[in-house]
Formats: sequence, C-alpha cells, structure tokens
Amino acid sequence: MLKIIEITDNLDCNEAYNQLSHPESGGMCVFIGSVRQSTQDKEVTSLFFEAYTEMAISQMHEIANEAAEKWNLNSVIMKHAVGKKDVQEPVVLVGASSAHRDACFEACRFLIDTLKKNVPIWKKEFFANSDEVWVTQHP
Repeated sequence: MLKIIEITDNLDCNEAYNQLSHPESGGMCVFIGSVRQSTQDKEVTSLFFEAYTEMAISQMHEIANEAAEKWNLNSVIMKHAVGKKDVQEPVVLVGASSAHRDACFEACRFLIDTLKKNVPIWKKEFFANSDEVWVTQHP
C-alpha cells in the first residue's frame, strides 16, 4: 500500500490524484478542508495551526494503516497544514483509493473524522473584531 503522511507549511492539493493513483484502484475519494469565513456568527479572518509533529505523524500513520486494513485500500494520503491560513485556503487533505468506490468513500470519512478527533493538531481562530480563541474541541 502506498501511504503519504505529511505535516506541512504549504498544502498542495493538486498532487492528490497522482499520489492516490494506483493500477488496482477503480475509485479515489478525497476530502479537502479549508478555512471558512465565519463560525458561530463571527467573521473569521484567518486560522493558525500548530502540531506536535512527531506524535501527529505517528498517529496519522496508525490511522492510515487501520483504514488500509479495514477497507483494503491501495493508497492513502493524510496531510495537514500548520501556520497561518487565510479564508478559503486548504488546511487538511485526506484521500483513499481502492478497487471499488464504496470502500474509498467510507475510508475517507474515517480518515478525516479520526484525524480531527485523535491527532495533536490545534487551531487558533482570528476574528474581524480582533478576538482570537484557541479551539479546544474538534467538531
């Protein structure tokens, strides 16, 4: 199985197809999360992400391995950005490829949900009214 795991300053979403492509895969699924311009009726200007990189990478590998085994995946991508990110900028990308579409759809949902729940990556929200807050709970 091909596995690409990264914590990066610059998330390049254009690479996903080539990184997931596999001769045995008939389906690929990708989820890209980006900075939205509002949360809880407040205007967001940017987000700042930081990670415990060594532990984050280790946990992302465990999640990818679990997904690959459960859904018989051929390729898995898990990437998360760190640093300041503006509205509409991508911050997380997960993807899976498999022989059939159902497996990669289910795996992709598992990858993002488990990453957000378990991986030590934190975000700080910056608002137009000059407020800022560290988000303590993953949605």
